[in-house]
Amino acid sequence: MAFFQKILELDTELFLYLNSFHNDFWDTIMLMATRKETWIPFFAVILFFILKNYKSKWWLVIFFLALTILLADQLSVLLKETIQRLRPVHNPEIEHLVHNVLRKGGLHGFVSSHAANSFALFAFTIRLFRNRGYWFLMLFWAVLFSYSRIYSGVHYPLDILGGAVLGWLIGVGTYKALMFFEIHFFLARNPKIETTKLNIRQSGLIFLVFCVVAVTVVIMTFILHYYNFL
Repeated sequence: MAFFQKILELDTELFLYLNSFHNDFWDTIMLMATRKETWIPFFAVILFFILKNYKSKWWLVIFFLALTILLADQLSVLLKETIQRLRPVHNPEIEHLVHNVLRKGGLHGFVSSHAANSFALFAFTIRLFRNRGYWFLMLFWAVLFSYSRIYSGVHYPLDILGGAVLGWLIGVGTYKALMFFEIHFFLARNPKIETTKLNIRQSGLIFLVFCVVAVTVVIMTFILHYYNFL
């Protein structure tokens, strides 16, 4: 019990250290980065290549992708309500030290749904696309998306780590389930999912869309602050 308490204390100290690095400009950046709506173009281009590359099996891939996100989201919420670890912004011992951006969220934070969802998407799609460049891009996005929750003051590092592990396990599991269904029920249809990869040009386009979204966020933030709209 003492060991577990020590881990929580170290987690709190690490959170307060990471959360202490902030300013108005980065508040706006992270406010946009943490919102799923910001990344809609990024998600859309990923869906586009699923539709394009997997042809007659696109609906099967989309079904398991949706199942991946659903499981990650709902299981993370279930763990929150079961474990009931207070978010930093709701912890009376440190809430006055927490830099909070926008909303405080619900009472409980372990595990992070943002981390679970992003790492589930990461784990599932890197196996689907089998492209090295895409692997690094998705890892960077998942870490950024997850870290924004620490910056925003609503999750401890362990919340993020727990969510990432949960999401990873779900993503790996649903991909294996997808392979099982293809082998047993759809193997005769082309293309074969396991051997269909994202090519360099396609991964480059996904990277380009990601960069456009990121640069747009930075430019919008600069304009908002330059003209004192915030």
